[in-house]
Order: sequence, then C-alpha cells, then structure tokens
Amino acid sequence: MEQVAAAVRATGPRLGGVRLVVVDGPSGSGKSTYAARLSALLPDSLLISTDDFATWDDPVGWWPRLERGVFHPLGSGRPGRYRRTRWVNGVAEPGDWVEVPVPTTLLIEGVSSGRRSITPALSALIWCELPDPVERLERAVARDGAASRAELVRWQAFESGWYPVDGAATRASITVTV
Repeated sequence: MEQVAAAVRATGPRLGGVRLVVVDGPSGSGKSTYAARLSALLPDSLLISTDDFATWDDPVGWWPRLERGVFHPLGSGRPGRYRRTRWVNGVAEPGDWVEVPVPTTLLIEGVSSGRRSITPALSALIWCELPDPVERLERAVARDGAASRAELVRWQAFESGWYPVDGAATRASITVTV
C-alpha cells in the first residue's frame, strides 16, 4: 500500500491544482476499504464515495452532480459541495449538503468512479479486482445486509454490462486485489 501511496504522491495534479485519484471496481471488490487505507497515507487528502450519489435505480446517471458540485469548482481552485444521498428504510432520498474544501489529493471511490469521461483529469486510476462474483456478492451482502441481496444481484448484473463498455479496468494505472 505504501508503494501505491508513493506512486500517487509522485503524480502531478490534473484537476486544476488537485490530484484526482479514483478507486474503481465492481461491488464487493474492496474499493471502500482500500481507498480509506490509501487516504490515511496521503496527507491533505479527501475521500468521497460514489455511494453518496448512487441509488439502486440510478447506478451511474448521477455523475453530472459530481462534476458540477465537486470537479468543476475544485478544478478552478474553489471549494465544492454536493448533496449526499440518504437512505431511510431502504429508500434513497436527498440528504445533507457536504462541503468539499480544496485538497491536495481527492480520492473518489466506488462503482464507475473511473469512467472514461474523467480520464484527462485523473492522476491515477486504481482498479480493485476480485474475479469471483459469488465472493463479491457475499461480501456486499455482509456489508449491506441480507435484505439487499436481490438489489445487489441486480446491481452486479448492471456492472457486468457497464465495465466492458466503459473499460476502466483496461485504463487503470494500478490494479490491486483486496
């Protein structure tokens, strides 16, 4: 992990004065755990999860909110903000506003965080790999609860179509197994 942190620190900023690092990969592959550990090794870093945006019914269409609220302001050297998704009894609704100060390194972790459209602004794309879909599903169910199993199965079916088209794994500068 320290080697990855050193590699990230050695990259230059490409989102204005901010190093943008994404940790992408399918659900249950260990992205959240890996990104939290990496963030702890990067001084003045800020971690945002795509879970703050995505919902079961909108796995990737929320991206413009992240661009407008976070990427555009930070790229101009200004703080950003976004409205977090809040879950109440399994239903997504608008939650609190989150203020985003200008960090040295911004880590975005989550499904579709390394999408093709953001590539020019990326300092690093880290792909979390766990090839066994059954193990990934069981990890995700352990994290989100048994009641989420049907949604997670549907989510993983979506991912199996998303990733081959977007190609994040093939554009990754670093691949890890967590």
